[in-house]
Amino acid sequence: MTHPAPADLVLRGARIHTVDPELPEAQAMAVTGGRIVWLGDDAAAADWTGPRTQTLDAAGKLVLPGFIDAHNHVRLGSDDASAQLAGADTLAEVHERIRAWRAAHPEAEWIEGEAFDYAALGGGRLPTAADLDPATGDAPAFVLSYDVHTAWLNTAALRRLGISRDRTELPYGTAHTDPETGEPTGLVKDFAVKGLSRDGHRALQELGVPWASAERQYGRLAKSLDDAIGYGITTVVEPQNSLDDLALFERARREGRLASRLVAALFHPRGTTDADLDEFAAAAGRHADDRLRVGPLKLYIDDVVEPRTAALLEPYAGCRHHSGDTYYPPEEFAELLAKLDARGFQCFVHATGDWGIRVALDAFEHARRVNGARDARHQIVHVECLDPADTARFAELGVVACMQPRHCAPDVAGPGKDWAENVGPERWAKAWPMRSLHEAGARLAFSSDWNVAEMDPMAGIYTAVTRRPLTGGEPWRAEETVDVATAVHGYTMGSAYANFLEHERGSLTVGKAADFVILSRDILRVPAQDIPGTIAETVVVGGEVVHPR
Repeated sequence: MTHPAPADLVLRGARIHTVDPELPEAQAMAVTGGRIVWLGDDAAAADWTGPRTQTLDAAGKLVLPGFIDAHNHVRLGSDDASAQLAGADTLAEVHERIRAWRAAHPEAEWIEGEAFDYAALGGGRLPTAADLDPATGDAPAFVLSYDVHTAWLNTAALRRLGISRDRTELPYGTAHTDPETGEPTGLVKDFAVKGLSRDGHRALQELGVPWASAERQYGRLAKSLDDAIGYGITTVVEPQNSLDDLALFERARREGRLASRLVAALFHPRGTTDADLDEFAAAAGRHADDRLRVGPLKLYIDDVVEPRTAALLEPYAGCRHHSGDTYYPPEEFAELLAKLDARGFQCFVHATGDWGIRVALDAFEHARRVNGARDARHQIVHVECLDPADTARFAELGVVACMQPRHCAPDVAGPGKDWAENVGPERWAKAWPMRSLHEAGARLAFSSDWNVAEMDPMAGIYTAVTRRPLTGGEPWRAEETVDVATAVHGYTMGSAYANFLEHERGSLTVGKAADFVILSRDILRVPAQDIPGTIAETVVVGGEVVHPR
């Protein structure tokens, strides 16, 4: 028998969960030229080992394919230069943290903060400039919500930015106004749609908001990329970028910060022209290798439930008429999706409310009817409140459900939180129906939605399996949990398939890229409560150890 040539790297002593039904488990793996050339048992691993072979001994630990985070805002990231408001659950605590930040940064022209929770105001009301003024004084303040869908400004910032009752439609959002006086309240809605667009970001830069500067953007990106590889995320899908933002990824690659592979979707705001689409296609042609790929398009059909801007089939709890709006009339959105589909674009559509999701599904169905069926793999992202009548349509239309399990935890969205209270108990059965979609044959792609939620895949897997808080407690809608293997599939092959990567990544299969992670615990066997805290001890991308711990 002819012995194989020695491999570049041999992993042995492992419990390899391949996510490949043809060979579900192995003990050892050989890698040459960045690709898997063999999987088998430890006894045969010696055949692949030579004097120059790098060997990794997993010491019996679980090895999984590298995680693929299908919706991770690494470019938006978390900003160390801002006041951190995550976990501040009262207005008094928000004030305390802002005052502490101000004391530590007396030279700052702007006060900036991130991750405020709408619930901190209490009573279901939205924040106002008057709520922020006591902690900020005459310095302009710019504070982003935890979901980055709204910006909270103080009175000084309203003046600095020129926002008034006669100027509420802004390049970076829509100023909320008092229904009685017509005066801007200090809340800017639609920030994710307008403020993160090319024009919106440029406007914020020109207005001198430090958060929007190129260096601050790059700092957030670089830190988030470091975090991603540390968590074993070997492929990141950055879901919303303008053409201006691509230079940040190119810089990260030049400077060695792009340890994970990256797929960048381009933002298609309302008003995008045919010339813009030509530029998008050209950018996709320039960035099409296995490290950095550009191509999918991101669109919004509705907003989010917490400030009551998602589109629901019935009015919000406690409201007679308000059910939220879609950003496009349904017929217009259907024609737009058909046009983009005809040009061969893959579309990621943000949809959270049951009406928004239905409008998106109707648009995909229209595109298929007009253009004919094709392997488009369009995605509906979030799928937070799904009417059961629409569950089967995902599989029927070939639409991927890109979901963020951590969002459905009871400490994030459950009883007592704005999400649950706004939709009302009679609709709680619609909340993040992961198991229903899976059993109906839908393709599930799991992700973090960092920095809206924790980036760590262990947080997402644990929540998908338990629907409990990370600290334990009672589950919320436990009938929609999935098992650990299904959750792992969602973070690996599910997300690979969702991004046309299933022939290259997502499972540990001969011929595929050698992207894998050695975990500190066997999450397929330990009790579910032990999944959080599991760490990626070793991370390998393309056969290269990029994160030893």
